[in-house]
Amino acid sequence: MSDLSTEIETSASSLSDSAEELLEDRVRPKNENYFNQTIPQYNAQEFLEHFRISRHVANSIAEEFQNSDYYKRHAGCYGKLSALNQTYIFLWFVGHQTASFRDVADRFSITISSLFRVIQRVSYFLSNLSPQIIKWPTLEEKNEIESHFRQNGFPGVLGVIDGTHIKIDKPSDDPDSYINRKGFYSIQVQLLCDHQLKIRDVFIGYPGSVHDSRVFRSSPLCQSLLEKCHDLYILGDSGYPLLPNLLTPFKDRGQLTRAQSNYNVKLSKNRYLIEHCIGLLKQKFRQLFHVKLRSIISIAHLIRACCVLHNMALMDDFHYEENDNQVERVFPVLNMDENDPDEEPEDRNGIHIRNRVVNILRQ
Repeated sequence: MSDLSTEIETSASSLSDSAEELLEDRVRPKNENYFNQTIPQYNAQEFLEHFRISRHVANSIAEEFQNSDYYKRHAGCYGKLSALNQTYIFLWFVGHQTASFRDVADRFSITISSLFRVIQRVSYFLSNLSPQIIKWPTLEEKNEIESHFRQNGFPGVLGVIDGTHIKIDKPSDDPDSYINRKGFYSIQVQLLCDHQLKIRDVFIGYPGSVHDSRVFRSSPLCQSLLEKCHDLYILGDSGYPLLPNLLTPFKDRGQLTRAQSNYNVKLSKNRYLIEHCIGLLKQKFRQLFHVKLRSIISIAHLIRACCVLHNMALMDDFHYEENDNQVERVFPVLNMDENDPDEEPEDRNGIHIRNRVVNILRQ
């Protein structure tokens, strides 16, 4: 953790366009008793609705944050704002999409510049917990995951992979590269989850115009997939390359055999888990529908922080709304040729393994 103070202060200064307005240091007193009176009165469900994770998990995070350098090195300047309160502020911010920075600052009776520093500090703290929280499964966990997919009609699977776009404001550097095929500025997040929707791998930061296949081939996961999977594999859609440890659908040009169609259907039925995972992640932490920070590095840390929170709070009784029209609905489309302009040749070993799986699934 090199020169943490300088890194946070530098990044915090680039969080918005309207510096004069957003860095105003005047406190506009509202909700002065929110910390001490209102929050303690919330029951378990009300707390979950406001802060998106359970009180128990939030308090546990705050305790760990309090013992970290991210908090200790700034306790002198911001001593009146406890680690618990900073954790609550961050959770409220990432859990709500529509509130402006000023609304959040007013709710917690802090200045907007203090809000930025809290967001930055807690983002970095949580993001740097990712090696402990977002981990590849152990051998015992691999057996449990494979058993689930086997029972669901697709043996040999360790997880499912997909990408999602996080909407951002127009970047200052090379903005055109961030315009995705839907016409808005975004950065890409590649996620892999298991049968319990636990995120097992995340790769963040490529501009929105880059194709899923290129993002994957540039990710550390691609370079280590054989080592991590051995004779097992992960499932992806047609936007990903077919590899020995990454199975994708057959491209449907109207000539699929019954066995190939059966394979596609079963792959699709198991891939829904990653769509559910992405939907749950965005529904919990609604700031991910449109992150309004300015620094790409800060945005990446915020997204990774939300992924860490997702894993830490998986056991919470959070109600997932299937019909939330803001949640990205990306169902498996078996004819995805238009999304793969490069049409790279399929890996020969990947073809052999996929054909072997086709024969297994037809039995």
